[in-house]
Amino acid sequence: MADLLASRRANPYRVRAYRRAADSILGLEEDLASVARRQALEEIDGIGRELAEKIEEFLRTGTMKSYEALKTPLPDPVKEWATLPGLSDSLVTYLYTRLSITTLEDLERLVRSHMLRTVPGFAGPEDALLNAIASLRSRAQSTTDAAP
Repeated sequence: MADLLASRRANPYRVRAYRRAADSILGLEEDLASVARRQALEEIDGIGRELAEKIEEFLRTGTMKSYEALKTPLPDPVKEWATLPGLSDSLVTYLYTRLSITTLEDLERLVRSHMLRTVPGFAGPEDALLNAIASLRSRAQSTTDAAP
């Protein structure tokens, strides 16, 4: 979870909390399931109520909804944005997952508002990015027009 959160530029304190909790769990001398059965997960260093609930969910089901949601890959058209000037894979992931930028139109609006300048990790001239967005939109439109 910590690695996935870090790749999405989540709050660094949250990432650190997940890592700290994982270290505490790895250092346990008792089986984690036994600790959960005793209702003592929150006694483990770094485990609070929210994380205890996630651990219990994992022990019950073999997975965690929050983890599965983090693993969900970006749609292919959104992944393609990482090829645009000034954008990287991690920045595109951040824009999509944290800022809900899900379409080229959303991305263009963000660039035109000059708010993208304030997002850490953006490195590039806005006009080059706008030209690349227009080009990508034209290619996508050509593909759509050519489809039977």
